[in-house]
Order: sequence, then structure tokens, then C-alpha cells
Amino acid sequence: MVIFGVILHALGGFAAGSFYLPLKKVKSWSWESAWLVNGLFSWILAPIAVAWLTVPTLVGVIGGVGASTLFWTFLFGVLWGIGGLTFGLSVRYLGMSLGYAVVLGFCAAFGTLIPAVYDGSFMRLLTTVSGGVVMAGILVCLIGIGICGYAGRLKEKQLSPEEDEKQEFHVGRGLLLATFSGLMSACMAFGFAAGKPIGDEAAQAGADPLWVNNAPLVVILLGGFLTNALWCLVLNIRQGSWRDYRKSESPLLKNYGFAVLAGVTWYLQFMFYGMGSTKMGEYDFTSWTLHMSFIIIASNLWSLYLKEWKGSGRKAIGVLVAGILVITLSTVLIGLGNYL
Repeated sequence: MVIFGVILHALGGFAAGSFYLPLKKVKSWSWESAWLVNGLFSWILAPIAVAWLTVPTLVGVIGGVGASTLFWTFLFGVLWGIGGLTFGLSVRYLGMSLGYAVVLGFCAAFGTLIPAVYDGSFMRLLTTVSGGVVMAGILVCLIGIGICGYAGRLKEKQLSPEEDEKQEFHVGRGLLLATFSGLMSACMAFGFAAGKPIGDEAAQAGADPLWVNNAPLVVILLGGFLTNALWCLVLNIRQGSWRDYRKSESPLLKNYGFAVLAGVTWYLQFMFYGMGSTKMGEYDFTSWTLHMSFIIIASNLWSLYLKEWKGSGRKAIGVLVAGILVITLSTVLIGLGNYL
């Protein structure tokens, strides 16, 4: 039932657009310490627990596929993990509304272009009506990102030095990280494609079709965790922030609780995404578009609630809203082009 699939995508988008909120509640910890605890639950414990409950003989399913399948699924997870790492940094420097919009905009563009270049169908994008719609969507997306970047510049000019330091708002650094994050985050789609034999194995083992994507997700996210854990541990050692995990002057119980909540909430986005895509039928081409659109909507509702753009001026907020609407339109065009 397609409407059920849309609801599941909405839940996934809400989870993805909300997971960073608990991390903002972590006090007296460095960013890397909170991110590592968050990652342990979002990329290791939660995926394994859910897959264990929904996929019969999970170990046998994963071990029943070839080494090549496991290698490529894991490798794309590693590359996607780099995108997740830089995504966290881009939100840190751009805020939730601007950070989510720019990263997801680039993710939509790269996620459409890279597969076409890889499989040799790029020329079809340039010579067919459907390809023209997709390319138009990508162009609109880039225009929307430019508009959002301009809004960020307007906000930056309005911040006092004290506010700037407090918010860690930095347009140039944030946009650079967001661009790279969008490129790497597109590797999640490759991970699901490479891990399809794992999902098929799960189905043969008796897993409900609604849950078969939980099995390859374990391998993908394991790769993502490796990337993030290594970088966070390097920062922990280099900056001495490894003391965060036990220092008495910080609210340890609350910090661990919020980091765990963020991790579990983050994982729910792909759990619901995997479930939703199985219910879209012939409209599965809209899954990625719906997912990103719901994330943009959720993250911006939260940013309004948190008053991230308070004091930025009506012009900056108006430009931001226009940019986000343009990016949302671009995802619709890309989805329409894929359908055509």
C-alpha cells in the first residue's frame, strides 16, 4: 500500500531531521566524544539488535553470501561513513536548517549523477526527455544551494563576534564540508545495491519482506562506524578529550543518555526508509526524494522551534526559506525524471 510507504518515509525523515537535537544537549564534552557514543548506538548496537530480532539466523545470512558482496557493501559503508562524519561537522558550522538543506541537496545531485557516470548512462541524461528533467532538477538543486549559501552569508554578517563564537557558525567551512558530505553520503545507495544479495539471503531465510533490508544495513553501517570511530579516537587522543567519558565535572548520565538517544533516533531513519521502500511498489523511484524532502521539512521545523535564525533579519530568513523551497522542488524534479 503506497500510502503506508509514504507514512513510513515521513517517520524516517522525521527521525533523520531530529537526531541532532539530543546531541545539542550534551554539555562539557567535545564534539568527537558525543559523536562517537552516538555512532556506537546508531551504527553498531541498534542495527544489530533490530536485525537480530527481524532476520532469522542473521549470522548465517550474512555469512552465506560471497566475500566480494561483503567487501563492496562494507567499502561503500566506509565511504558513506566519511559523509556521515562530515555531515555532523557541517551541521555544527551551519546549523540544522542550512546544514541539512545543503548536504541533502548535494546528496540528491551526486546520488543521481554518479551512478549514471559509473554505468555509462550519463549521455542518456543529456539526450532524452527524462534525462533533461533530471538534469533540470540537478541545476535547480544547485541554484537552491547557492540561495541557501547567500542566506548563510546574510546571517553571518548579522552575528556579533560573541554570538559567532558561541554558535560556531562558519559559512565557508560549513559549505565545503557539506559539499564533500553530500558526495560521500550518496554511497549509501551503492551500499544497498551491493548488499542486495544479503537481502535476498534474508528473504530466503524467512525474513518478512518488510525487514529484509535490515541485514545488509548491518554491514553498511559497520563500515560507516569504522570511519567515524577512527577519526573520533584520533581527535580524542590529540586533544585530550578522551577524559570526557569519565570526567566528574560534566553531567555524565545526561550526556550518555542524550548521545544514546541521538544514536537510536538516527538509526530509525534507515529502518523506516528500508521498510517504506518495500511498500512503494512501482513508485519506489520516489523513495529517496520523499526521504530527503521529509528530512528538510523536519529539520527546518526544528530550526524554527529552536530559533536558530533569531536576530538574522527578515531578509536572511526569507532567502533561506526560498532556498529550501527550491531544493525541495529539485528533489521532486529528480524523482519525476527517474519515473519518466
